[in-house]
Amino acid sequence: MNDFMVGLISNIGMISFVALSAYLLLIAGYISFGQQAAFGLGAYAAGVATAVWNWPLAAALALGALIGGLGGGLVGFMTRKLHGLYFAIATLAFAELIRVLLELWHYQRSVGGELVGPDGTNGFNGIRRAFEEGWDPQAFMILIWVLLGATVLGFIAFERSRAGVALRGAGTDPTLARLLGTDVARLRVLVAAAAGAVAGLGGGLYAHLNTYIEPRLFDVMLGMHALAYGLIGGLGTAFGPLIGVLIDIGILESSRLFQGWRMVVFGGLVALLLIWRPRGLLDEIAVHRVGALLFSARRHA
Repeated sequence: MNDFMVGLISNIGMISFVALSAYLLLIAGYISFGQQAAFGLGAYAAGVATAVWNWPLAAALALGALIGGLGGGLVGFMTRKLHGLYFAIATLAFAELIRVLLELWHYQRSVGGELVGPDGTNGFNGIRRAFEEGWDPQAFMILIWVLLGATVLGFIAFERSRAGVALRGAGTDPTLARLLGTDVARLRVLVAAAAGAVAGLGGGLYAHLNTYIEPRLFDVMLGMHALAYGLIGGLGTAFGPLIGVLIDIGILESSRLFQGWRMVVFGGLVALLLIWRPRGLLDEIAVHRVGALLFSARRHA
């Protein structure tokens, strides 16, 4: 497999984490424009852990997920009484605050005669632990997709559980969910924390694959795209956001046919789908039909 394909498949996998993060909040009934904040927090935390503190990669990725989860949980707690547009704007404001703080953060140490660590707007380079541990780009690509596969399976198992049903119920009708005994405010905080952890894990992987990060990489456009991936791919299953990422990065960004027009085509596609299929290509109805067809095929096999 050539370097271009390895890089493309790796990028699809890493961005899928932040797309799943936004999707989890969407099915809970909340629109977040700020999941790039948890992605960035995870990237910086994991990068500092390996490049500055000399932690092993596995521990650093776990720290990235933890910090992303804490950031997401903090936002969920502070906005637990907000709804609709107010919640969306609050998440965007928090993400921009995190980006500005990262631009002001200087924390460097000398490692092997080289200054390593966050250097404000100059970025953070030297995050080479993955390759120092023997991970070549193709092996790291496999690691990304193994972790992504485990995350998707976790999402699917959760959605089939009572808690997952309660989450979708709260997203559809929070008043009815409260009457049925669901603590919607507490559920929101937990979901926001879980969504942040997923994005933080993706950020840690992103930092170690690229070996360099800077605050402007985690701007509002990443959050907008993460939100749009679920709206394109569908909110009926965790595979929906992955389809959205595949359409945008796998087809539009990597194809010469759409060079210079990618954002126009992507924006138009989102607009059309919001009119034609408000809950995306794989919405709940489509997932039910696919499940019924598979069940019927098994019965006649």
